[in-house]
Amino acid sequence: MEAKSPGASTPCRKPVMSGSARKLKDNAADWHNFVMKWDRLNDEGSTIANQIVNLKLSKEAVKEADIAEDGGQTAITQRTGSASAAAAELEDRCSALVVILEKMAHLVSKMEKLASSTKGVCELQEFQQERTDEVSSRLLRSYREELALKEVIVGEIAHTCRSDLALVYLSCWLYQPYLEQSSTVQLESLLLETGHRPL
Repeated sequence: MEAKSPGASTPCRKPVMSGSARKLKDNAADWHNFVMKWDRLNDEGSTIANQIVNLKLSKEAVKEADIAEDGGQTAITQRTGSASAAAAELEDRCSALVVILEKMAHLVSKMEKLASSTKGVCELQEFQQERTDEVSSRLLRSYREELALKEVIVGEIAHTCRSDLALVYLSCWLYQPYLEQSSTVQLESLLLETGHRPL
């Protein structure tokens, strides 16, 4: 066995975090992961909502088309078959959007548990963690409000008769009015404070 000389240096190690600090760091990472999952679901939902609006708009265009055509019964049968296929596709797209909404609701449920966990840790360690609790609560509030809006959109997007309203629903889904830019900044500051982002 070799003896170390008094001047020999050992490799620098980061101190191991434990207790409350570790829990808050883990919670910040969980928030980041949940937000990333939400963004992916939102993108999927935007695509599906766009398909629903396009189906509704094309359906309205077919209704406005002149029914009188040469070919008699055959033309009417083709249109009926095409209309039922479009209705089935619309129903499939609506079902897919409901699945996305359910996943988002499950994610908000996880966010609620995470915010509760963070609050409990912060009550034990009030110094720096108070800000973490505040950010966690704000993020939860924003995502709850956005989920409520998306629930309305899912319930209405395929049933509206007005194309302008369908486009408003689509826009609301895509741009997420309750998720402000400050939410992203707050999450990034939380990740920075807990050591997930380098200074």
